[in-house]
Amino acid sequence: MWLRLAALAACAFVPAIYAQERAPSQTLTLQQAIERVAETHPDLRLVDGSRAVLQANYDSASLKPPLTLGATVENALGTGAYRAFDQTEVTVTLAGVLERGGKLDARRAVAQANIDKLAPQREVVRLDLLAETARRYLAVTAAIRQRDIADLDIEQRRRTVDAAKRRLAAGASPESVVLTAQAALAEAELDRDRAGQAEAAARQALSSLWNSRVPAHGAVTGDPMELPKLEDFASLSGMLERTPELAQLAGDARIREAQVRLARSDATPDIQWQVGGRAFRSGNDVGVLAGFSIPLGSTRRAQAGIRAAEAELALTNVERESLLVGMNAALATAYGDYSTAQLEVGRIRSDVLPRLAKAEAAADRAWRAGAISYMEWALLQDQRVQARRRQLDAALSAQSSLIEVQRLLGQPIVQAQDATNTEISSQ
Repeated sequence: MWLRLAALAACAFVPAIYAQERAPSQTLTLQQAIERVAETHPDLRLVDGSRAVLQANYDSASLKPPLTLGATVENALGTGAYRAFDQTEVTVTLAGVLERGGKLDARRAVAQANIDKLAPQREVVRLDLLAETARRYLAVTAAIRQRDIADLDIEQRRRTVDAAKRRLAAGASPESVVLTAQAALAEAELDRDRAGQAEAAARQALSSLWNSRVPAHGAVTGDPMELPKLEDFASLSGMLERTPELAQLAGDARIREAQVRLARSDATPDIQWQVGGRAFRSGNDVGVLAGFSIPLGSTRRAQAGIRAAEAELALTNVERESLLVGMNAALATAYGDYSTAQLEVGRIRSDVLPRLAKAEAAADRAWRAGAISYMEWALLQDQRVQARRRQLDAALSAQSSLIEVQRLLGQPIVQAQDATNTEISSQ
């Protein structure tokens, strides 16, 4: 099951996992990050450690009522005829309780149901951790891509500064144009440095998941621009029936069913018994005694507990319906966000960026020829950079939505052949 969940988190940032086989040894793949988190994160150890507690509870519930050894001294240290020890009577008894109504089995059923619930609970915790690992891994990749965009902006801004200086030397442009171009270059360099700081912070946030104070190092793999096509929403919604959250709720239902059985067993009274012997000092005689008792009104007293347990069990269906409605709404939101962002990424790639690239190249030639002003050229350069950033933001939003979709479903929904391999290097 852990391998299935690891595959889920790996697929959550789709292209990353498929680039691992060809990645160099100095890379940090998503699978490696997942393995480190699985080995060290305390939340997983907390869940695993709960098994010992629940097993101890089961052992305790399996115990039968204890036997009671008692002793009674009568007619001692009295007055008159009972002043002497000759009248003393000593009674030794052994008492116990004979449980009826299946109380022992009912207690065991409750304890076992709590143990069985641990498995889906562990799945939910691991799934949340894997999704968080994928998000932080994606943040590292996002910072690198933002730095790449800044590098492209710096490159074109430097060409602008060089061209402005040549025009200034030729007397074709004022000094203000050079200063403006240099300011734009400085802003682009600031964006690059800010992206570098964001990458360092994202790497530290990622490594903190495996309790490391050293930022995660190495190149990361995957291209967030590659967005696979998902199945239709109806098919994905049908997968919600097999989620770990519903399995956890099913575990709660089994616990409540066992509690109903335990409450009903209280309606059957237990038999309290005792046997013993009595010694008479006056004649050195010994007698045997035995007795039993049954509490009255057990059925009436148990009714309130039975009704409470049955009412709590009846809530399970309502809770399940409520959980499904909430999960379906969250899935619809994430699915819609992914589809919208996927459309935006594709349209910017096919329609916006090629046209802006041609327009920027034409503006470059026109400005050098003196046909347009510097502001017109700079505006086109800025539009091209902003379009790339918008495309990246949309891709990151889509990847985040994909992570959420697969976290909700609890299973990978992307096939390997739908993705392409791209490596993003880290400096």
